[in-house]
Amino acid sequence: MTSLQPWILKELPLNIEIETIKVLKRLPSAHAALAELKGIAATIPEQNILINTLGLQEAKDSSAIENIITTHDDLYKSVLSPVSVNSLNAKEVQNYIAALKTGFDLVKGSGLLTTNTILKVQEVLENNSAGFRKLPGTVLKNDTTGETIYAPPQETGDIVRLMANLERFINDPVMSDLDPLVKMAVIHLQFESIHPFYDGNGRTGRIINILYLILEKLQSIPVLYLSSYIIRNKSDYYRLLQKVREENRWEEWLLFMIKGIEVTSRETIELIVKIKELMADYKHRLRDHYKFYSQDLLNNLFKHPYTKIEFVVRDLGVSRLTAANYLNTLAKDKLLRKAKLGTGNYYINEPLFELLSKR
Repeated sequence: MTSLQPWILKELPLNIEIETIKVLKRLPSAHAALAELKGIAATIPEQNILINTLGLQEAKDSSAIENIITTHDDLYKSVLSPVSVNSLNAKEVQNYIAALKTGFDLVKGSGLLTTNTILKVQEVLENNSAGFRKLPGTVLKNDTTGETIYAPPQETGDIVRLMANLERFINDPVMSDLDPLVKMAVIHLQFESIHPFYDGNGRTGRIINILYLILEKLQSIPVLYLSSYIIRNKSDYYRLLQKVREENRWEEWLLFMIKGIEVTSRETIELIVKIKELMADYKHRLRDHYKFYSQDLLNNLFKHPYTKIEFVVRDLGVSRLTAANYLNTLAKDKLLRKAKLGTGNYYINEPLFELLSKR
């Protein structure tokens, strides 16, 4: 691409052509991977298995980008008993999964991805209702040098105006004929550049990515998450973002994001296939050896890598005594591992835990 004038944050749509030949050549394989992922995800009969397990993984990875680090063990324990887990980071990650599910429900219900939805996602994420920034002074700095690398809009009026424009751009197909994956990359960069909140902009922006793919019907449920790809390529992510701001160079940024969609789709397909294989193995073992086998029980053991008696009572509609008997029998036979948390017990699906924690 030829050199362009310095970039200023303006309302969308862009007034330059960004779908270069290289970008257009990259799109078909990314779309094919996305379509394959959508298809393979639909073959899991209980969709909450993927929403829960992959959503928790995304919450962990997306939070890690912001240096909010937690272990898989702490994360799954915080689902079992938020009160007995002292890790503040695990609780922040729990807020992320709650925000993700909130956004998914709102987009699914309305068929739109609005500013109000984005505000609600950030409110759940940060557990406050501060809304858009109202005070000037926010700048983005280099973590190492402390040097200011970018100053987002400072006036609340500008933030509100740019967010209203972004909402129209997201939802009005007439405003832009960009390929949806290119458009997603533009939306992500625009949102991160508006930087409308005091905190949680990065995590909210990554939730917007998946909500937009659902809005465009490229995915049916939230399973395609770019955070693990961004973690592995964190310096490139920030460098290319800034290259658009400083030099108005879009091509590398778009290629990076499109590649991320394809790579992550392929990785997620592989993971879902392994989850399916593990579920099939457990189904045969349960069905062949236990009279209490049911699909609901199998779903419970895969929806919750760490499950407990209360989860089985809720999911299967059985008594506490019956649920305890099911889980203790499976633990005795080594299909689950029994452990203690506080005064209660929980039960670990170890092969599933290993599969998810390797990612």
